[in-house]
Amino acid sequence: MRLRTRRGLALASAATVTALALAACSGTSDDGDADSGDFEPLTSIKLQLQWLPQAQFAGYYVALDQGYFEEEGFDSVEIVPSGGDIVPQDALVAGDVDFAIAWVPKVLGSIEASGVELTDIAQVFQASGTTQVSWAGDGITSVADFEGKRIGSWGFGNEWEIFAAMAAEGLDSTSVSITNQDFSMNALLDRDVDAAQAMTYNELAQVLETVNPDTGELYTMDDLDVIYYEDTEGAMLQDAIWADTERLDDPAYADAAVRFLKATVKGWLYARDNPEEAADIVYTAATAPGVDAFPVGPTHQLWQMNEVNKLIWTGGDFGVIDEAAWQKTVAGALAAINQQGLHLIESDPPASAYSNDYIQQALDALAEDGVDASGTYTPIEVTLTEGGQ
Repeated sequence: MRLRTRRGLALASAATVTALALAACSGTSDDGDADSGDFEPLTSIKLQLQWLPQAQFAGYYVALDQGYFEEEGFDSVEIVPSGGDIVPQDALVAGDVDFAIAWVPKVLGSIEASGVELTDIAQVFQASGTTQVSWAGDGITSVADFEGKRIGSWGFGNEWEIFAAMAAEGLDSTSVSITNQDFSMNALLDRDVDAAQAMTYNELAQVLETVNPDTGELYTMDDLDVIYYEDTEGAMLQDAIWADTERLDDPAYADAAVRFLKATVKGWLYARDNPEEAADIVYTAATAPGVDAFPVGPTHQLWQMNEVNKLIWTGGDFGVIDEAAWQKTVAGALAAINQQGLHLIESDPPASAYSNDYIQQALDALAEDGVDASGTYTPIEVTLTEGGQ
Protein backbone atom coordinates (compact mmCIF):
# COMPACT_ATOMS: atom_id res chain seq x y z
CA MET A 1 0.00 0.00 0.00
CA ARG A 2 1.10 3.53 -0.67
CA LEU A 3 1.30 5.45 2.58
CA ARG A 4 0.75 8.88 1.18
CA THR A 5 -1.97 11.53 1.33
CA ARG A 6 -2.79 14.64 -0.61
CA ARG A 7 -2.29 16.96 2.32
CA GLY A 8 -1.53 14.81 5.33
CA LEU A 9 -3.53 14.93 8.50
CA ALA A 10 -2.59 17.16 11.38
CA LEU A 11 -3.65 15.36 14.52
CA ALA A 12 -3.42 17.54 17.58
CA SER A 13 -4.20 14.69 19.99
CA ALA A 14 -5.72 11.23 20.18
CA ALA A 15 -9.11 12.86 20.37
CA THR A 16 -9.07 15.45 17.59
CA VAL A 17 -8.21 15.99 13.98
CA THR A 18 -8.25 19.54 12.63
CA ALA A 19 -7.96 20.89 9.12
CA LEU A 20 -7.30 24.54 8.39
CA ALA A 21 -8.24 26.18 5.12
CA LEU A 22 -8.58 29.62 3.56
CA ALA A 23 -11.65 29.09 1.38
CA ALA A 24 -14.64 31.42 1.65
CA CYS A 25 -18.05 30.07 2.60
CA SER A 26 -21.28 30.21 0.67
CA GLY A 27 -24.76 29.44 1.98
CA THR A 28 -27.60 27.67 0.23
CA SER A 29 -31.08 28.95 -0.40
CA ASP A 30 -32.86 25.58 -0.74
CA ASP A 31 -35.95 24.84 1.31
CA GLY A 32 -34.87 24.09 4.86
CA ASP A 33 -32.14 26.74 4.76
CA ALA A 34 -32.30 30.52 4.72
CA ASP A 35 -30.93 32.77 2.01
CA SER A 36 -27.19 33.16 2.32
CA GLY A 37 -27.52 36.81 3.26
CA ASP A 38 -29.76 36.12 6.25
CA PHE A 39 -27.14 34.50 8.50
CA GLU A 40 -23.46 34.17 9.17
CA PRO A 41 -22.36 30.77 7.78
CA LEU A 42 -20.64 28.38 10.16
CA THR A 43 -17.00 27.81 9.26
CA SER A 44 -15.95 25.58 12.16
CA ILE A 45 -17.62 22.28 13.12
CA LYS A 46 -16.97 19.16 15.18
CA LEU A 47 -17.90 15.60 14.22
CA GLN A 48 -18.18 12.89 16.87
CA LEU A 49 -17.30 9.38 15.73
CA GLN A 50 -18.71 6.24 17.31
CA TRP A 51 -15.31 4.58 17.62
CA LEU A 52 -11.58 5.00 17.06
CA PRO A 53 -10.00 6.13 13.77
CA GLN A 54 -10.47 3.32 11.24
CA ALA A 55 -11.83 2.79 7.75
CA GLN A 56 -15.36 2.56 9.12
CA PHE A 57 -15.10 6.36 9.05
CA ALA A 58 -12.96 6.68 5.93
CA GLY A 59 -15.26 9.14 4.16
CA TYR A 60 -14.75 11.81 6.81
CA TYR A 61 -10.97 11.41 6.97
CA VAL A 62 -10.80 11.42 3.17
CA ALA A 63 -12.93 14.58 2.97
CA LEU A 64 -10.51 16.17 5.43
CA ASP A 65 -7.41 14.98 3.61
CA GLN A 66 -8.63 15.87 0.14
CA GLY A 67 -9.83 19.35 1.08
CA TYR A 68 -13.53 18.70 0.50
CA PHE A 69 -14.56 20.40 3.75
CA GLU A 70 -12.38 23.32 2.76
CA GLU A 71 -14.16 23.51 -0.60
CA GLU A 72 -17.47 23.78 1.25
CA GLY A 73 -16.28 26.77 3.26
CA PHE A 74 -15.15 25.18 6.52
CA ASP A 75 -12.02 26.66 8.03
CA SER A 76 -11.85 23.98 10.71
CA VAL A 77 -13.30 20.49 10.95
CA GLU A 78 -12.53 18.51 14.07
CA ILE A 79 -13.05 14.75 14.02
CA VAL A 80 -13.46 13.43 17.56
CA PRO A 81 -12.91 9.67 18.10
CA SER A 82 -14.68 7.81 20.89
CA GLY A 83 -13.18 4.47 21.79
CA GLY A 84 -16.21 3.74 23.98
CA ASP A 85 -15.57 6.58 26.42
CA ILE A 86 -17.92 8.96 24.61
CA VAL A 87 -21.53 8.19 23.61
CA PRO A 88 -21.93 10.06 20.29
CA GLN A 89 -25.56 11.07 20.74
CA ASP A 90 -24.85 12.30 24.27
CA ALA A 91 -22.01 14.47 23.01
CA LEU A 92 -24.34 15.91 20.38
CA VAL A 93 -27.12 16.63 22.87
CA ALA A 94 -24.63 18.29 25.22
CA GLY A 95 -23.52 20.62 22.45
CA ASP A 96 -19.96 19.33 22.55
CA VAL A 97 -20.09 18.54 18.83
CA ASP A 98 -22.19 19.62 15.86
CA PHE A 99 -22.80 16.22 14.24
CA ALA A 100 -22.38 12.63 15.36
CA ILE A 101 -22.07 9.16 13.86
CA ALA A 102 -24.16 6.54 15.66
CA TRP A 103 -26.25 3.44 15.03
CA VAL A 104 -29.95 4.11 14.57
CA PRO A 105 -31.30 1.74 17.29
CA LYS A 106 -28.94 3.21 19.90
CA VAL A 107 -30.17 6.72 19.17
CA LEU A 108 -33.81 5.62 19.11
CA GLY A 109 -33.25 4.24 22.61
CA SER A 110 -31.79 7.58 23.72
CA ILE A 111 -34.64 9.54 22.16
CA GLU A 112 -37.26 7.52 24.04
CA ALA A 113 -35.37 7.18 27.33
CA SER A 114 -34.23 10.79 27.64
CA GLY A 115 -36.67 12.73 25.49
CA VAL A 116 -33.82 14.19 23.43
CA GLU A 117 -34.48 15.42 19.90
CA LEU A 118 -32.06 14.17 17.26
CA THR A 119 -32.46 13.75 13.51
CA ASP A 120 -30.82 11.22 11.20
CA ILE A 121 -29.88 13.47 8.25
CA ALA A 122 -27.99 10.84 6.25
CA GLN A 123 -28.00 7.05 6.45
CA VAL A 124 -24.43 6.15 5.53
CA PHE A 125 -24.63 2.38 6.02
CA GLN A 126 -27.53 0.94 4.08
CA ALA A 127 -26.99 -2.62 5.36
CA SER A 128 -26.05 -4.15 8.69
CA GLY A 129 -22.46 -5.27 9.09
CA THR A 130 -23.04 -7.29 12.28
CA THR A 131 -22.42 -11.03 12.37
CA GLN A 132 -22.28 -13.84 14.91
CA VAL A 133 -19.24 -16.06 14.37
CA SER A 134 -18.79 -19.62 15.62
CA TRP A 135 -16.49 -22.50 14.81
CA ALA A 136 -17.54 -24.69 11.90
CA GLY A 137 -19.10 -27.89 13.13
CA ASP A 138 -20.38 -26.46 16.41
CA GLY A 139 -23.91 -26.36 15.03
CA ILE A 140 -24.62 -22.63 15.22
CA THR A 141 -25.66 -21.77 11.68
CA SER A 142 -28.82 -19.76 12.36
CA VAL A 143 -30.33 -17.60 15.09
CA ALA A 144 -32.58 -20.54 15.98
CA ASP A 145 -29.45 -22.37 17.14
CA PHE A 146 -28.72 -19.75 19.85
CA GLU A 147 -30.90 -21.48 22.43
CA GLY A 148 -28.81 -22.70 25.34
CA LYS A 149 -25.61 -21.24 23.90
CA ARG A 150 -23.15 -18.63 25.14
CA ILE A 151 -23.65 -15.74 22.73
CA GLY A 152 -20.97 -13.06 22.85
CA SER A 153 -21.77 -9.36 22.67
CA TRP A 154 -19.94 -6.12 23.35
CA GLY A 155 -22.95 -4.59 25.05
CA PHE A 156 -23.23 -0.79 24.92
CA GLY A 157 -26.34 -1.14 22.73
CA ASN A 158 -24.69 -3.50 20.26
CA GLU A 159 -26.74 -6.40 21.61
CA TRP A 160 -30.12 -5.25 20.33
CA GLU A 161 -29.78 -6.85 16.89
CA ILE A 162 -29.24 -10.16 18.67
CA PHE A 163 -32.43 -9.76 20.71
CA ALA A 164 -34.42 -8.50 17.70
CA ALA A 165 -33.34 -11.50 15.63
CA MET A 166 -34.20 -13.85 18.50
CA ALA A 167 -37.63 -12.26 18.90
CA ALA A 168 -38.31 -12.82 15.21
CA GLU A 169 -37.47 -16.50 15.73
CA GLY A 170 -39.75 -16.70 18.76
CA LEU A 171 -36.83 -17.29 21.12
CA ASP A 172 -37.07 -16.03 24.68
CA SER A 173 -34.08 -13.82 25.48
CA THR A 174 -33.49 -15.75 28.70
CA SER A 175 -32.92 -18.94 26.71
CA VAL A 176 -29.38 -17.83 25.87
CA SER A 177 -26.42 -16.71 27.93
CA ILE A 178 -25.38 -13.31 26.65
CA THR A 179 -21.68 -13.15 27.50
CA ASN A 180 -19.70 -9.92 27.48
CA GLN A 181 -16.75 -9.98 25.10
CA ASP A 182 -14.10 -7.37 24.53
CA PHE A 183 -13.41 -5.72 21.19
CA SER A 184 -10.99 -8.42 20.13
CA MET A 185 -11.96 -11.96 19.16
CA ASN A 186 -10.20 -13.56 22.10
CA ALA A 187 -13.50 -14.79 23.53
CA LEU A 188 -14.03 -16.95 20.44
CA LEU A 189 -10.40 -17.96 20.07
CA ASP A 190 -10.30 -19.04 23.73
CA ARG A 191 -13.75 -20.66 23.45
CA ASP A 192 -15.17 -18.49 26.21
CA VAL A 193 -18.24 -18.03 24.00
CA ASP A 194 -19.93 -20.33 21.51
CA ALA A 195 -20.55 -17.53 19.02
CA ALA A 196 -18.88 -14.11 19.07
CA GLN A 197 -20.27 -10.83 17.81
CA ALA A 198 -18.21 -9.45 14.94
CA MET A 199 -18.49 -6.76 12.30
CA THR A 200 -17.78 -7.90 8.75
CA TYR A 201 -15.27 -5.10 8.42
CA ASN A 202 -13.41 -5.54 11.70
CA GLU A 203 -13.61 -8.44 14.14
CA LEU A 204 -14.30 -11.07 11.47
CA ALA A 205 -11.02 -10.05 9.87
CA GLN A 206 -9.28 -10.32 13.24
CA VAL A 207 -10.03 -14.06 13.28
CA LEU A 208 -8.80 -14.44 9.71
CA GLU A 209 -5.59 -12.61 10.68
CA THR A 210 -4.86 -15.16 13.41
CA VAL A 211 -2.73 -18.30 13.01
CA ASN A 212 -4.53 -21.59 13.59
CA PRO A 213 -2.22 -23.44 16.02
CA ASP A 214 -3.30 -26.79 14.55
CA THR A 215 -2.18 -25.92 11.01
CA GLY A 216 0.34 -23.12 11.40
CA GLU A 217 -1.65 -21.19 8.79
CA LEU A 218 -4.15 -18.36 9.13
CA TYR A 219 -7.73 -19.31 9.87
CA THR A 220 -10.01 -19.24 6.82
CA MET A 221 -13.73 -18.86 6.30
CA ASP A 222 -13.91 -22.66 6.05
CA ASP A 223 -13.07 -22.77 9.76
CA LEU A 224 -16.07 -20.65 10.66
CA ASP A 225 -19.84 -20.49 10.54
CA VAL A 226 -21.05 -16.91 10.13
CA ILE A 227 -24.58 -15.63 10.69
CA TYR A 228 -25.15 -12.29 8.97
CA TYR A 229 -27.79 -10.23 10.75
CA GLU A 230 -28.55 -8.47 7.46
CA ASP A 231 -30.12 -11.79 6.41
CA THR A 232 -32.37 -11.86 9.49
CA GLU A 233 -35.39 -9.91 10.69
CA GLY A 234 -33.13 -8.45 13.37
CA ALA A 235 -31.14 -6.33 10.90
CA MET A 236 -31.05 -2.68 11.92
CA LEU A 237 -29.68 0.47 10.32
CA GLN A 238 -26.26 1.35 11.65
CA ASP A 239 -23.88 4.26 10.95
CA ALA A 240 -25.93 7.40 10.38
CA ILE A 241 -25.12 11.11 10.57
CA TRP A 242 -27.13 12.76 13.34
CA ALA A 243 -27.95 16.41 13.85
CA ASP A 244 -29.56 18.35 16.70
CA THR A 245 -33.23 18.59 15.73
CA GLU A 246 -33.86 21.94 17.40
CA ARG A 247 -30.71 23.47 15.94
CA LEU A 248 -31.87 22.55 12.44
CA ASP A 249 -34.34 25.44 12.79
CA ASP A 250 -31.30 27.72 12.80
CA PRO A 251 -30.58 28.55 9.13
CA ALA A 252 -26.83 28.71 9.74
CA TYR A 253 -26.79 25.21 11.24
CA ALA A 254 -29.07 23.79 8.52
CA ASP A 255 -26.83 25.34 5.88
CA ALA A 256 -23.76 23.85 7.58
CA ALA A 257 -25.47 20.46 7.62
CA VAL A 258 -25.96 20.53 3.86
CA ARG A 259 -22.40 21.68 3.19
CA PHE A 260 -21.03 19.09 5.59
CA LEU A 261 -23.01 16.40 3.78
CA LYS A 262 -21.75 17.55 0.38
CA ALA A 263 -18.15 17.19 1.53
CA THR A 264 -18.91 13.87 3.20
CA VAL A 265 -20.52 12.44 0.06
CA LYS A 266 -17.44 13.39 -1.94
CA GLY A 267 -15.25 11.75 0.68
CA TRP A 268 -17.16 8.50 0.50
CA LEU A 269 -17.22 8.59 -3.31
CA TYR A 270 -13.43 8.90 -3.26
CA ALA A 271 -13.24 5.98 -0.83
CA ARG A 272 -15.45 3.91 -3.13
CA ASP A 273 -13.44 4.64 -6.25
CA ASN A 274 -10.02 4.61 -4.59
CA PRO A 275 -10.22 2.08 -1.73
CA GLU A 276 -6.46 1.56 -1.48
CA GLU A 277 -5.72 5.27 -1.18
CA ALA A 278 -8.63 5.78 1.23
CA ALA A 279 -7.34 2.97 3.45
CA ASP A 280 -3.88 4.61 3.38
CA ILE A 281 -5.37 7.92 4.50
CA VAL A 282 -7.10 6.26 7.45
CA TYR A 283 -3.98 4.25 8.33
CA THR A 284 -1.99 7.49 8.45
CA ALA A 285 -4.60 9.06 10.73
CA ALA A 286 -4.81 6.00 12.97
CA THR A 287 -1.04 5.72 13.43
CA ALA A 288 -0.26 9.40 13.95
CA PRO A 289 1.63 10.29 17.15
CA GLY A 290 -0.63 10.35 20.18
CA VAL A 291 -3.51 8.51 18.51
CA ASP A 292 -4.97 5.45 20.23
CA ALA A 293 -6.45 3.07 17.66
CA PHE A 294 -6.85 -0.72 17.39
CA PRO A 295 -6.35 -2.65 15.22
CA VAL A 296 -4.46 -0.42 12.80
CA GLY A 297 -2.56 -2.70 10.41
CA PRO A 298 -2.55 -1.44 6.80
CA THR A 299 -3.94 -4.68 5.39
CA HIS A 300 -6.64 -4.71 8.06
CA GLN A 301 -7.64 -1.18 7.07
CA LEU A 302 -7.83 -2.17 3.40
CA TRP A 303 -10.06 -5.14 4.30
CA GLN A 304 -12.20 -2.80 6.35
CA MET A 305 -12.44 -0.25 3.55
CA ASN A 306 -13.51 -2.97 1.14
CA GLU A 307 -16.19 -4.31 3.47
CA VAL A 308 -17.50 -0.88 4.52
CA ASN A 309 -17.98 0.10 0.89
CA LYS A 310 -20.21 -2.95 0.46
CA LEU A 311 -22.50 -1.66 3.22
CA ILE A 312 -22.73 1.85 1.78
CA TRP A 313 -22.98 1.45 -1.97
CA THR A 314 -25.98 -0.83 -2.43
CA GLY A 315 -27.43 0.77 -5.55
CA GLY A 316 -29.36 3.82 -4.37
CA ASP A 317 -28.36 7.40 -3.74
CA PHE A 318 -25.80 7.89 -1.00
CA GLY A 319 -27.24 8.58 2.44
CA VAL A 320 -30.94 8.54 1.55
CA ILE A 321 -32.95 6.87 4.29
CA ASP A 322 -35.03 4.01 2.92
CA GLU A 323 -38.46 4.02 4.52
CA ALA A 324 -38.74 0.23 4.52
CA ALA A 325 -35.33 -0.20 6.16
CA TRP A 326 -36.21 2.46 8.73
CA GLN A 327 -39.48 0.75 9.59
CA LYS A 328 -37.74 -2.63 9.84
CA THR A 329 -35.29 -1.07 12.29
CA VAL A 330 -38.13 0.40 14.34
CA ALA A 331 -40.00 -2.91 14.31
CA GLY A 332 -36.88 -4.73 15.48
CA ALA A 333 -36.29 -2.16 18.21
CA LEU A 334 -39.87 -2.54 19.41
CA ALA A 335 -39.68 -6.34 19.41
CA ALA A 336 -36.28 -6.68 21.07
CA ILE A 337 -36.39 -7.65 24.75
CA ASN A 338 -33.23 -8.20 26.74
CA GLN A 339 -32.61 -10.72 29.50
CA GLN A 340 -33.91 -8.31 32.14
CA GLY A 341 -37.21 -8.06 30.26
CA LEU A 342 -36.49 -4.51 29.10
CA HIS A 343 -37.42 -3.17 25.67
CA LEU A 344 -35.12 -0.96 23.64
CA ILE A 345 -38.14 1.21 22.81
CA GLU A 346 -41.84 0.81 23.54
CA SER A 347 -43.34 3.32 21.11
CA ASP A 348 -42.65 4.60 17.62
CA PRO A 349 -40.02 7.34 17.42
CA PRO A 350 -41.14 10.87 16.50
CA ALA A 351 -41.34 11.82 12.84
CA SER A 352 -38.41 14.19 13.42
CA ALA A 353 -36.09 11.23 14.08
CA TYR A 354 -35.10 11.21 10.43
CA SER A 355 -35.24 13.51 7.43
CA ASN A 356 -34.07 13.14 3.85
CA ASP A 357 -34.33 16.90 3.25
CA TYR A 358 -30.71 17.74 3.98
CA ILE A 359 -29.04 14.85 2.17
CA GLN A 360 -31.31 15.47 -0.82
CA GLN A 361 -30.25 19.13 -0.93
CA ALA A 362 -26.63 18.00 -0.84
CA LEU A 363 -27.18 15.42 -3.60
CA ASP A 364 -29.02 17.93 -5.77
CA ALA A 365 -26.23 20.47 -5.41
CA LEU A 366 -23.63 17.83 -6.26
CA ALA A 367 -25.65 16.71 -9.28
CA GLU A 368 -25.56 20.29 -10.57
CA ASP A 369 -21.78 20.00 -10.41
CA GLY A 370 -21.88 16.76 -12.35
CA VAL A 371 -21.30 14.49 -9.34
CA ASP A 372 -23.29 11.24 -9.36
CA ALA A 373 -23.60 9.91 -5.81
CA SER A 374 -25.38 6.65 -6.56
CA GLY A 375 -24.39 3.17 -7.61
CA THR A 376 -22.86 -0.01 -6.30
CA TYR A 377 -19.36 -0.97 -5.26
CA THR A 378 -17.18 -3.47 -7.07
CA PRO A 379 -15.19 -5.23 -4.34
CA ILE A 380 -11.45 -5.65 -4.65
CA GLU A 381 -9.51 -8.72 -3.54
CA VAL A 382 -7.82 -8.30 -0.18
CA THR A 383 -5.38 -10.93 1.10
CA LEU A 384 -5.19 -10.74 4.87
CA THR A 385 -1.92 -11.14 6.73
CA GLU A 386 -1.11 -12.08 10.31
CA GLY A 387 -2.17 -9.25 12.56
CA GLY A 388 -3.39 -7.23 9.57
CA GLN A 389 0.10 -5.86 8.92
